[in-house]
Amino acid sequence: MNGGIVMTNGTYQRILVPIDGSRATPVVMEKAIAAAKKHQAHLDILNVAQVNQLTDGYAIASSLSTSQTFDLVKTTQERLGDLKKHAEESGVKSVAIHIRFGNPKQVIARDFIADHHNDLIVIGTTGLSMVERLIVGSVTSYVVRNAACDVEVVRV
Repeated sequence: MNGGIVMTNGTYQRILVPIDGSRATPVVMEKAIAAAKKHQAHLDILNVAQVNQLTDGYAIASSLSTSQTFDLVKTTQERLGDLKKHAEESGVKSVAIHIRFGNPKQVIARDFIADHHNDLIVIGTTGLSMVERLIVGSVTSYVVRNAACDVEVVRV
């Protein structure tokens, strides 16, 4: 183990791709798929549902009723399932989808990789508007600074 990064023969074993439903999603997925195929690695596709956030992407608001929340989780699972199918059809042999609730910064940079032992995160740069980034900060910037593994940033 070197600096919290587990590598065998210079390859990554477990790649995490956080997905938020933004316009960056297809580009980030293609980079993650390419990395997973190159390293013959497992690919984890993650959506973090942030409490009090509701967008046209994948996030879930805490003010929704139980049935509305269930419907949104189901829709998110279907979208992630489509991404998983695409990764498998592209040649990635091991793919899993995950939905987590919480602060995306903390979940991606610390919690998820601690649970799943990812050694590479492939993450996009878009998702929030410039004003939102100024107010709450960029998830990508936080992940780059705080993740306990390598991070590949995909500029879209």
